[in-house]
Amino acid sequence: MKLRALWHLMRADFLERLRRYGFLVTLAFAGWLGYLVSVGSIRLWIGNVRGVYDSAWVGALTVMVINAFLSLAGFYVVKNAVERDRLTGVGQILASTPMSRTLYALGKTASNLAVLGSMVVVLAVFAVITQLLVGEDTHVRLWPLLSPFLLIALPLMALIAALTVLFEMVPGLRGGFGNIVWFTLWTACMAVPVANDGKVPDPIGMTIVAHDMQAEVNARFGKAERGFSLGSISFKQEPLVFQWKGMDWTPELVAGRLSIFGLAAAIALVAALFFDRFDPTRGPARGRLAIPARRRRADEPEDEETGLPASAAPEHATLTPLPSGASFRFAGVLRAELRLALQGQRWWWYAAAAGLVIAGLAAPIEGVKQAVLPIAWIWPILVWSPLGNREARFGTAELLFSAPRPVGRQLPAAWLAGVLVAMAVGGGVAVRLLATGDLRAFAAWLAGAMFIPMMALALGVWSGSGKLFEALYLLLWYIGPMNRTPQLDYLGATGHGQPLVWLAATAALAAAAALGRRQQLGR
Repeated sequence: MKLRALWHLMRADFLERLRRYGFLVTLAFAGWLGYLVSVGSIRLWIGNVRGVYDSAWVGALTVMVINAFLSLAGFYVVKNAVERDRLTGVGQILASTPMSRTLYALGKTASNLAVLGSMVVVLAVFAVITQLLVGEDTHVRLWPLLSPFLLIALPLMALIAALTVLFEMVPGLRGGFGNIVWFTLWTACMAVPVANDGKVPDPIGMTIVAHDMQAEVNARFGKAERGFSLGSISFKQEPLVFQWKGMDWTPELVAGRLSIFGLAAAIALVAALFFDRFDPTRGPARGRLAIPARRRRADEPEDEETGLPASAAPEHATLTPLPSGASFRFAGVLRAELRLALQGQRWWWYAAAAGLVIAGLAAPIEGVKQAVLPIAWIWPILVWSPLGNREARFGTAELLFSAPRPVGRQLPAAWLAGVLVAMAVGGGVAVRLLATGDLRAFAAWLAGAMFIPMMALALGVWSGSGKLFEALYLLLWYIGPMNRTPQLDYLGATGHGQPLVWLAATAALAAAAALGRRQQLGR
């Protein structure tokens, strides 16, 4: 009976997601990655050597794309299963059944795995298409092609599925802070095994494939000058080509990968210990419970309209109409948006922000550009992420949209509140740039201060959540300023800021935000 209940819980949750547009977007993203592999935009190199596009090489290449990209994006895609039950009231219905916490956690983990597994299946199909399109070796061998999907990709997807449930059930990791923690964890899992040459556990599996390929390349061509590379990398000289025999799946290696499924199940069991079973006295609604109605005494009269005790019946109120000549005060709306943005921030948040301002004024100028400003503009990420989606989260959309011209009045105020936060936290850097006469860097700073909140606003309006902004902005921040990629440096940390490009991006995002809000208004 428990297995049957687990199956139906997983199946119902998966089918519910299957009916959502987000699922189609997820599959489209997986298909887009497969397309990039098939047209050669994403390639795999060992030094200046690549393999023949046969079943073994294409399978390994596609799986490494899955584990490198979907290990990050997949977490944000499926991290809403428990919260959706909480918000829709389904969780309260489930809590009234004999279903245990453990069964619920395992069911959500299985559902997450089904969603992530569907992306793996799509990319496995694209792997076959890639091999046939390239045409270097059109003989499809199933085991060399599919074994990386079964033993490298699926175990990682199971681990992500379980960790997502854990993050949703641990109170401190449910919201935006958990999304940041996951990005940090993902970065460590990508970098640490590579930096330690695979001597530490590698759940993502990058070093497993890299070591196998490098050993064969070293045996044939000598040790490569450069190591393992994955991406759109081109070389001046013609690359060397070799026939890779495929992964050498030893019993120890297979057992190590399969043990990740056991680890995922253990994490799901740990998550069940934190599950509040949708108890409002333990969950995020704690402290916001409605006061139960007082029971009427036998001798107390009853209000005819409400049926409540006469003393507890609500008083009839008369609303005062606004005067016909009432004017719109943008400063008041901006002040309200700024208070909403900063509401709930603790003293240590302001202390850290003040410390970043002081660092911007006192640190060496190169350190200010390359370190202080990137850190200053990642600190308010949880202040920016509710922009554009706060109405959907708290059910105030109908109230907000009933005001006159909500697109032309509320959206600019919300965006400008985010800009003021960016300028305040990065204000020390701005003063320093002006003091040194670096007007180009200041222009990049100004463009970045306008771009980041507009990105949050547009993505929030269209997605109805802050997760999409948190995931994409963290990735942009990591690849651009932190890894000094000039094309993605939106704040001028590399010294090659492109303020006009990011101002144009801000304008495009503003148009997208306005269009999305008009669709919400039904116009």
